[in-house]
Amino acid sequence: MAVNQDKVKLLKEYVEECGSIVFFGGAGVSTESGIPDFRSTDGLYHQEWKYPPETILSHTFFVSHTEEFYRFYRKKMLCLDAKPNAAHKKLAELEERGKLTAVVTQNIDGLHQMAGSKCVYELHGSVHRNYCQRCGAFYDARYILESEGVPRCSCGGVIKPDVVLYEEGLDSKVIRGAVNAISRADMLIIGGTSLAVYPAAGLIDYFSGRHLVLINRDATPRDRQADLLIQGNIGEVLSGI
Repeated sequence: MAVNQDKVKLLKEYVEECGSIVFFGGAGVSTESGIPDFRSTDGLYHQEWKYPPETILSHTFFVSHTEEFYRFYRKKMLCLDAKPNAAHKKLAELEERGKLTAVVTQNIDGLHQMAGSKCVYELHGSVHRNYCQRCGAFYDARYILESEGVPRCSCGGVIKPDVVLYEEGLDSKVIRGAVNAISRADMLIIGGTSLAVYPAAGLIDYFSGRHLVLINRDATPRDRQADLLIQGNIGEVLSGI
C-alpha cells in the first residue's frame, strides 16, 4: 500500500507546530516487529486451538484451566525476541525532542519502553511483569517462558501475568494518567488500532485539541472525525516525519 506523501508532509507540519502530542496505539504498531495481532486475517483469532483465544485469555479460563492458559500464553503471547521498529523509535525520538508527552498503548509487549519511551500508559498491562498471587513476589517474562506447566513462586503460589484478561477491569491509575495526557494534548495521533476494543478505545473521546490524526491500514469507526487520515503502515508513515 503506497503511502500518500502529501499527507505525510502535512503530518510533519502538524508535528512541528504542536508541542503536546499524545500517541494512542494498538496491535498494528507491533506487527512490524513480528508480533501477531488478534483480528487480522493471520492474527490469533483465526488460528486453531482447542478453545477460542478470547476464551483462553479470560479470567475464568485462567482460574479454571491454568495450565492450558499458560500453554497458549507461552506460545502466542511471549514474543521476547521482538525488537522495536521504526514506529517505536520515532515516538521515542519525538518524546526526546519534547514534542510527545505520552504514549497510550493497548499492547503488552514493552517495545515502546525498549525503544526509549519514558511516559507509557499500558492500558492492558505488560508481559514483563508477573506476580505471585499468594505473596506478591515479582517474576520477569523470561522466568514465565522457561517454566513448565503452571509457573509457581518459591512460596508455592501461582504466578499471574500483569496483563488485563477478558472479564478484568483496566487499572484505574493507568486510566487516569492516560485520560489526563489525552485531555491536555494539542494533537492526538492514533495508529495501528481498529478502535474496536472498549473501554480503551473510548479514551480518545477525551481529546479536544487541534489535530486528530489516524494512521491505519484499514478503516476505523472514527475515520470521519480525523483531521488527517493516512492509510499505510505506521512505521513507514512515522519514519517520514
